[in-house]
Amino acid sequence: MSSHRFKLAMYLMEPSLPFEEGLDFAAELGIESLWYLRRGDLPGDKPLMEMSTAEIDEMAAAIEQRGLKLFLLLPNNHFKEIYLCDLELDSMEEHPGFKKNIAELERSMEISNHLGLDAVNVFSFLWPGELPDKVTWPMRWMTRGGIIADSEMDKLTKAFSIVADMADRHDLDVAVSMMCWNYTNTTGNFRRVAERVGSPRIKAMWGPADNTNCGELDVATAGFTNMRPYIYGVHLKDLRVNDGLKLDFDYCPIGEGDVDYLTILRNLRDNNLDVYLSVATHFTPPSGSTTEAMRTNVANIKKLVRQVESEVS
Repeated sequence: MSSHRFKLAMYLMEPSLPFEEGLDFAAELGIESLWYLRRGDLPGDKPLMEMSTAEIDEMAAAIEQRGLKLFLLLPNNHFKEIYLCDLELDSMEEHPGFKKNIAELERSMEISNHLGLDAVNVFSFLWPGELPDKVTWPMRWMTRGGIIADSEMDKLTKAFSIVADMADRHDLDVAVSMMCWNYTNTTGNFRRVAERVGSPRIKAMWGPADNTNCGELDVATAGFTNMRPYIYGVHLKDLRVNDGLKLDFDYCPIGEGDVDYLTILRNLRDNNLDVYLSVATHFTPPSGSTTEAMRTNVANIKKLVRQVESEVS
């Protein structure tokens, strides 16, 4: 029997419940840890950037009372909606969006220090042509994620070096999310950026479904090898790619799509990687219920985890 045990987590925003109801729901599902974007999207939620220390402590107490803990907390999707091509290498610190996101990220580091967390979350930057029409998508699909030009890699290196230096000052790691529309969209591109930055602070919220949706091959095997030194957590969702060139895909329950989660879990187990398995949904069941979608995905990943934990490694 394998001695490895996985840490089950949840992206708290996905069920679309008010904060305390979401906590109750997570506890009911047997979740241990929470990834939480608090920018005021859910009913009754005050944005993290507007919360006092007392309010932050009250939020933390509500989580702890239910036997849960935070593992990532952020006030906004840092860098997720900034076009890299809009930044100038020598003056990116003066770009209004970059400047705002850096200030929010530093505040999230201060709050994470206060709460005793060990990492903060950040996204990367948009490929050209992403909003609203995604005109560059076919080229990125055909190249299995896109080719990062030297000039753009220089910008990414500088931006994430600024973030890594800030993380050093706060003694935190930086878990970088992977989105189809951002430069860290594939395991290959993430590794290229991380190696160029060269900081041990740079980690990943690995998104195998996003890698698959970008046309990356062998995500669970060669992709895992790319990600192994960096994985902080895994962003769990599943999908079926119908026509990658046309960005035609459907989200579906975990275990029913194109992502080989059994191989991923076995690789995590065999390498004894103590990472967070953070369940998301993205698919919509016939009932339209976000809570039903989360119940389904939690049940499905628990089933896969039980299978992998019961195997002889």
